Amino acid sequence: MSNKESGSDKQTQSRKEFIKNVGLASAVFTIVPRHVLGGKGFTAPSDTLYIAGIGAGGKGFGDMTAFAEHPQAKIAFYCDVDERQTERANERFPDAKFYKDYREMLEKEHDNIDAVSVSTPDHMHAVQAMAAMQLGKHVYVQKPLTHDIYEARMLTEAAEKYKVVTQMGNQGASGDGVRQLVDWYNADVIGDVHTVYVWTNRPVWPQGIPWPKSPAAVPKDLDWDLWLGTAPKKDYIENLVPFNWRGWWDYGTGALGDMACHLMEAPFTVLGLGYPESVECSVGSVYTGAFRRGYFPESCPPSSHIVLRFPERDGKPAVKMHWMDGGIKPERPEELGPNEVMGDGNSGAILVGTKGKMMCSEYGYDPKLLPTSLTEQTNVPQTVERVPEGHYQQWVKGCIAGYGNTKLSSSFDVAGPLTESILMGNLAIRSHDIQERYTNESGEERTRFPGRGIKLLWDGPNMRITNFEPANQFVKREYREGWSLGV
Repeated sequence: MSNKESGSDKQTQSRKEFIKNVGLASAVFTIVPRHVLGGKGFTAPSDTLYIAGIGAGGKGFGDMTAFAEHPQAKIAFYCDVDERQTERANERFPDAKFYKDYREMLEKEHDNIDAVSVSTPDHMHAVQAMAAMQLGKHVYVQKPLTHDIYEARMLTEAAEKYKVVTQMGNQGASGDGVRQLVDWYNADVIGDVHTVYVWTNRPVWPQGIPWPKSPAAVPKDLDWDLWLGTAPKKDYIENLVPFNWRGWWDYGTGALGDMACHLMEAPFTVLGLGYPESVECSVGSVYTGAFRRGYFPESCPPSSHIVLRFPERDGKPAVKMHWMDGGIKPERPEELGPNEVMGDGNSGAILVGTKGKMMCSEYGYDPKLLPTSLTEQTNVPQTVERVPEGHYQQWVKGCIAGYGNTKLSSSFDVAGPLTESILMGNLAIRSHDIQERYTNESGEERTRFPGRGIKLLWDGPNMRITNFEPANQFVKREYREGWSLGV
């Protein structure tokens, strides 16, 4: 990669010239923006928003491209531990300066960065977003917000502490679909919702498999140690980077973490849910050899069915929410015609109320009342403002306006509790596979799984399972030495 002059160098120079000339032009410039003077978390409406992207390939490239569509937004910096992923970014943002290590980028360029986009594997979201927020930078973080429940709580609190504009990358949260569902619900079209079904065909990457025994040579353009980051030290293996990491607990959050922020967001928003009070699960079996179940605790399961129970709130009844992945689907509603597609065929959500049902597909798209003939026949007042600019531009506009001046669809005060609730499902799945050895009455060594077949009771405010202590190890993981969340 050539060492090119960056837009940030020009940017820094222009700002220096501006400050230098303020005194000479005082008759014209009577107000100097706090951003120019180094104020944290503030961007004057007339300024360009200088964005740094952490993660330049795949979704990272797509995110940066979407932000750059705003006339006041500029991608000034980007970084990636794998230079194989930077080719498109090099071409699309030729004036942006490249770094391999986000820590170096933030240290050297913090005066030239207004906002940071994080699009990396799940296990790195929290440390990268926190580092940016502590410098007063606005942040956009791809879903799921974090890998762990504790991390989600810390980012939520940090957004308020550092007064920065935040958004999680679940684009459907800004769509018209979820807002139509809210309008129907507010108009009491389906009554009080008591049961929700959410499902997806994911995973579409390997899960429920053993960690490969044979290490592979690290590609020359990949900094493997930096990619591992907070995760335990391990040898590099084939086909992990850049995508299949999702199925391993050290790095990803499985089908639930990947898709629930897109699918559970709609019912979560419609019903105004908070912390769940309990969670239970069942998982799909993996067989190796002749009907012998594999035990692969490092890997997410090939399928799961999770039940979250949310308590009564504001006079509304308790809600039981079913999550299904790996191709499992709920029973087809009787109100849905035999040739009508449930959800989008692969994913969807159904909300069951005391007066009726409503359904949507992935991202909250294509909202329908059931039977579907009611959809066009039912007119209700619009109770929720639409977001015509879309999810990405909403964040850019919020950053330019400054903290507290714009309400965002998935700011961390919304995305944090949603992520915590979603990750409760993974806590249940991982508790399901806790293994312990014991000696039976005959003196023989045996293995049992004490977390299977129980309901985990959750104390949301204190982030604790109250009836099965071993499960609490999954609320907050231990980072590898040298890495810290900094709180």
